[in-house]
Amino acid sequence: MKKRTLGKSNLEVSALGLGCMGMSFSYGPPKDKQEMTTLLRAAVERGVTFFDTAEVYGPYTNEELVGEALAPFRKQVVIATKFGFDLSGSDKRPGAAGLNSQPAHIKQAVEGSLKRLKTDVIDLFYQHRVDENVPIEDVAGAVKELIQAGKVKHFGLSEAGAKTIRRAHAVQPVTALQSEYSLFWREPETEIIPTLEELGIGFVPFSPLGKGFLTGKIDENTKFDATDFRNVVPRFTPEARKANQVVVDLLNTIAARLKVTPAQVALAWLLAQKPWIVPIPGTTKLPRLVENIGGAALELTPDDLREINAASDKLTLQGARYPENLQKLVGR
Repeated sequence: MKKRTLGKSNLEVSALGLGCMGMSFSYGPPKDKQEMTTLLRAAVERGVTFFDTAEVYGPYTNEELVGEALAPFRKQVVIATKFGFDLSGSDKRPGAAGLNSQPAHIKQAVEGSLKRLKTDVIDLFYQHRVDENVPIEDVAGAVKELIQAGKVKHFGLSEAGAKTIRRAHAVQPVTALQSEYSLFWREPETEIIPTLEELGIGFVPFSPLGKGFLTGKIDENTKFDATDFRNVVPRFTPEARKANQVVVDLLNTIAARLKVTPAQVALAWLLAQKPWIVPIPGTTKLPRLVENIGGAALELTPDDLREINAASDKLTLQGARYPENLQKLVGR
């Protein structure tokens, strides 16, 4: 697989990473640990070098899974994890757990993540959500100290707004921003992408397949497991799914002509936006992993891209991408 560098940093990763959250958390019950270990190792064998986890996924169990599965390949992979939720309460779901990015808490979080990931350094350490109770300069300063101490290599932010990115970057250069971006959610094009380009920061889109919607495998009649996060997402109500089918129809048209899948078109479109964009689609199935990797090899022509953009620009998609309690944590 081709490699990409995240912004002006020297962090080189595979053009497509692997989001590991769904293996333990959020999309139905946790998957079998042995099966997921096999999948993670299959990704390495196929050229994926960038793996994304967080302490809150599980909580903790996803980091443990990733750490154990990738231990034999530690020197050839880049592991990103995240801090910033307060997991001291009884309800540890991100929507329920409060935020805590106090410098002392960050330093405590890094020790736990290092242990679970079976490593002595974290390649990329993101603040999971901006904590309005802690100045971002203090957060960046705490991570800077961890970098100086050799416990972290690179600093990242997730779902931060442009002003926050600038303030953080002035204290400790930000290597990457992780936020949602896809043909299902193009808002970052307005302010975020120009800011990242100006500052030389890489962009790591999560949900590059619209939480599965852009694969064409979900319609208004799809039933999700009771524990699936999409049950509470306004964009995934049956009415919204029916209305939003237009974006899948667009992908299907292009995919049929190119003899590829809608998911591959969606990923190739993202990769074509900027050379410093590295999507991290998540999956728990080997055929999906192979399909996604095929998307990284697909090169859309300028005409293809113009056709997709012109059609996408005319679409108005229905429904917010988060329930209200989580929506207020983004773009701060």
